[in-house]
Amino acid sequence: MASRVFGNGCRRLMAAAKTSVASSAGASKGAGGAKKPAVARGILKPQPVSPSLGQFLGASEASRTEAVKKIWDYVKSHNLQNPENKREIFCDEKLKMIFEGKDTVGFTEIAKLLSKHFSKSA
Repeated sequence: MASRVFGNGCRRLMAAAKTSVASSAGASKGAGGAKKPAVARGILKPQPVSPSLGQFLGASEASRTEAVKKIWDYVKSHNLQNPENKREIFCDEKLKMIFEGKDTVGFTEIAKLLSKHFSKSA
């Protein structure tokens, strides 16, 4: 009786998806088949940074994600993470230059404290 309820309409809904000719032709193009690089936007886009962050990173431009990654690499390599509270970082002199002179910083504060080091783009 269930087959009468759904009728033939169910078969149409469950039919295999058709592949488009354009997508299958694009997949077999040329030997290289290289795609255009994606345009970096938002937190992935390299932007000019403040002199203090630039000195820490060793570059005058960086993306936000790259800056956070390098800070975490520095924290881990210098053993600056609080062993009792892993979400807290002990700041040495180098990190104090970036984090407004604070002795400790929570990992949720990092993005907020770094935002002032990136110039606002129009």
